[in-house]
Amino acid sequence: MAVGAPVAAPDLEPYRRELTGYCYRMLGSGFEAEDAVQETMLRAWRHADGFEGRSSVRSWLYRIATNVCVDMLRGRKRRARPMELGPSSPPDESHLGQVLPEHLWISPIADARIVPEDGDPAEIAVTRDSIRLAFITALQHLPARQRAALILCEVLRWQAAEVADLLGTSVAAVNSALQRARATLAALPDTARPAAVAASQAALLDRYLTAFERYDMSSLVSLLHEDAVQSMPPFAMWLQGAQTICTWMVQPGPSECRGSRLIPTRANGTAAFGQYRRDPDGGHMPWGLQVIETSGGLISEIYVFLDAEALFPAFGLPAHLPG
Repeated sequence: MAVGAPVAAPDLEPYRRELTGYCYRMLGSGFEAEDAVQETMLRAWRHADGFEGRSSVRSWLYRIATNVCVDMLRGRKRRARPMELGPSSPPDESHLGQVLPEHLWISPIADARIVPEDGDPAEIAVTRDSIRLAFITALQHLPARQRAALILCEVLRWQAAEVADLLGTSVAAVNSALQRARATLAALPDTARPAAVAASQAALLDRYLTAFERYDMSSLVSLLHEDAVQSMPPFAMWLQGAQTICTWMVQPGPSECRGSRLIPTRANGTAAFGQYRRDPDGGHMPWGLQVIETSGGLISEIYVFLDAEALFPAFGLPAHLPG
C-alpha cells in the first residue's frame, strides 16, 4: 500500500456480539449495553476514514466502547441486586414497597446477545460464567477504569501492554489497577460471588417448570436449597429460605401466578424462563423473566425481573400465548 493511501473502512458488525458482552459487564444493564454498542458503532462509522490501521479494528472499537461506557458511568451510583440493599423480608405483601427506578438494578441480558453461537466449549463456558448476575454485581463495586482493566485482562485475556495502550496509561498503572480491583472483589461477601454450576441441570429445571406450572408448592420446596433466595426487581423486597419463598407464593397477590406458563430461554449464562400469567381475555400474557441459579443439584436463587414489556422482546419471547 502506498504511503498516505486511505485505509478501507472496516467491517464493524462482526464485533457487535463481543462488544455487547464487554459493555454489559461494564454497565450492568442489558438495555444500556445495547445503547453503548450502538453509540460505539456510530462513533466508529463517523470516524472510519480516520482509522489508519496502526492498531487492529478490534482494539480501536474497544477503545471507543471503553470511552462510551466511562462517559455513561460518570456520576452514577452503582447498580445492585436487592440483596445488596437491605435484609430479607418475611413473606408478607406489606413489605413489597414501592417500584424503584430501573437505573438502580442489575438487569439481565439474553445469552444470545453475548455468547458465541459456536466455538470452543471451554471459551463459551468462560463467557457464561463472566456474565452471571453475581459477577456483574461484584464488578459494580469497582471504579470504571479498574472495571475495564479487570474485564479486559482477566475475562477477555488481553495483555497488560494492550490494555495500557487502550486506556492511555502505563503497564505499571494497569497492574496496580488490577491489584486494587482484585482486593476489592476478594473483600466482598460470598453472596456476591457466583457459585459453580453443574454442566447440565436439565432434569432439575424440568421438575421446576412442572412444579411451577402446577403451582405445586410441596414439590417446589423440595427443589430449592434450604437457604434459597428469591428477588423481584424493581422491588427492593427479597426472600430467603425455601419455605419462606413457597409461603410467599400462595399469598393473595403472588397466588395470581397460579396457572402460569413458563417458556425456557437463557439469561446471564444460566437457565431462565419467560413467565406468562393468565390473561382475563384468554391465553397468557407476559409477567416476568425468571433467571434461575443452581448449585449442588438444587435451585439456589430465583430472580424474577418484572419489566416484561421491555425484557420479553429483547429475549425474543412471544408477546402473548394462546389459550
